[in-house]
Amino acid sequence: MNQEKIGRFLKELRKQKGLTQEQIAEKFNVSNRTISRWENGYNMPDIDILIEISDYYEVDLREILNGERKSENMDKEMKETVLQAVDYTNTEMERYHKRVRLCNGIALFLVLVYTLVKDTSLYDDATVMTGLDILQGIAVGMLFIGLLFSSRYGAKIRAFKHRLIRRQG
Repeated sequence: MNQEKIGRFLKELRKQKGLTQEQIAEKFNVSNRTISRWENGYNMPDIDILIEISDYYEVDLREILNGERKSENMDKEMKETVLQAVDYTNTEMERYHKRVRLCNGIALFLVLVYTLVKDTSLYDDATVMTGLDILQGIAVGMLFIGLLFSSRYGAKIRAFKHRLIRRQG
């Protein structure tokens, strides 16, 4: 797979539609710099974005991956394989997000316990204060980890999956 060739092809497709890098970046929810990196062959779009690009430009996914137009249409087997890969990715991300939600729920519970106990006479005990401070630290840590692990990609994959379901339905 020649990234530079793919990048030139993506640039050609964009110019054929008379669009700027900024307009394409907005369409696919990425930065202008990302579009530039794709078109210069420094980076490749994720698979979900590649499928969106092929739909948007109305070209075969294989044409994008080959970096040139082909006369044949995408065959159903190839498209089904790609859709299965996207479904697998979506399933994995869903499991991942359940874990993140669980961490956030535990963190919320710990903050609630901290808040309730802090306003009682138990808070005057040094051991309880230390324990509550540790609980608060764990809660903040779990929220921070949840924030780090959740990314724009999870939302983009879910949105893509919903678009595919709507098209098939």
